[in-house]
Amino acid sequence: MAYCLQCGHQAEHKIPEGDNNPRLVCPSCHYIHYENPKVICGAIVIHEGKVLLCRRAIEPRYGYWTLPAGFMEIGETMAQGAARETVEEADAVAINSHLYCLYDIPHIGQIYVLYLAELQEGKYDVGPESLECALFEEADIPWDDIAFEAVRRTLNHYFNDRKTIDDPAKFPLHEETIPKDKGIKRY
Repeated sequence: MAYCLQCGHQAEHKIPEGDNNPRLVCPSCHYIHYENPKVICGAIVIHEGKVLLCRRAIEPRYGYWTLPAGFMEIGETMAQGAARETVEEADAVAINSHLYCLYDIPHIGQIYVLYLAELQEGKYDVGPESLECALFEEADIPWDDIAFEAVRRTLNHYFNDRKTIDDPAKFPLHEETIPKDKGIKRY
């Protein structure tokens, strides 16, 4: 049972006049509740060629490895969100960041925005949302324990880009749609 966020009256699912999608609509105050995609901001943070990964202390994907990332907050830019998440998850400061990967994941209503950044002074620790954090060489990445498909793709882009481009500031922007795939157990 859903209730109106404006007046508290019981709302109903229907297609509002002039729209073509079912929405939660309040029959009392006529407020339409729109559900929009969530933006996830994060960073692939590099130090001396190694990638900073965090092992998740929260669901979903508890115990799996990820890049520092999370939901964008009201009042911050995407870059500020990525920097904040790096502090929250790895007690680390990401510097010299630039937009690196964008992923549309329409079937779960998410947009991933990932920056490529450097780890300030090589310092990091474990934030409250992580079990542990570590810097990984490509050969040591725990590929079978990567939490999300967007993280896996970002890591692959980074390792492929650095094979042909010396300056990370010149790495291309990668933009993709991650389709629904029953073989992928993590998004």
